[in-house]
Amino acid sequence: MAERRDDETESRRILERVEQETAPGGASFAVRAAKDARDRVTAADADRADPIEYWGTRIGRTLGFIIAIGLLVWLVYAATRGG
Repeated sequence: MAERRDDETESRRILERVEQETAPGGASFAVRAAKDARDRVTAADADRADPIEYWGTRIGRTLGFIIAIGLLVWLVYAATRGG
C-alpha cells in the first residue's frame, strides 16, 4: 500500500513539473536553458562537502565551455575564410 502511495506521489510530482514547463505563463525555454547552463558550469550538482570535487568540477566545466566556444569561433572563421 505504501509503495502505491509513493508511486502516486511521484506521478503527481512529474505531472506538476510538466504542467509548469508547458504553461504559457511559466518561465520561457530560454530562461530555463540559461539557468540550467549556469547551474551546470557553476557545479551546482557537485558535493560541496568535498572541496576538491567541487572546484575540480567547476574548473573542468569552465575549461570545457571555453574550449567549446573557441572551437565554434574557429569553425566560423574557417568556414567564412573558405578553408
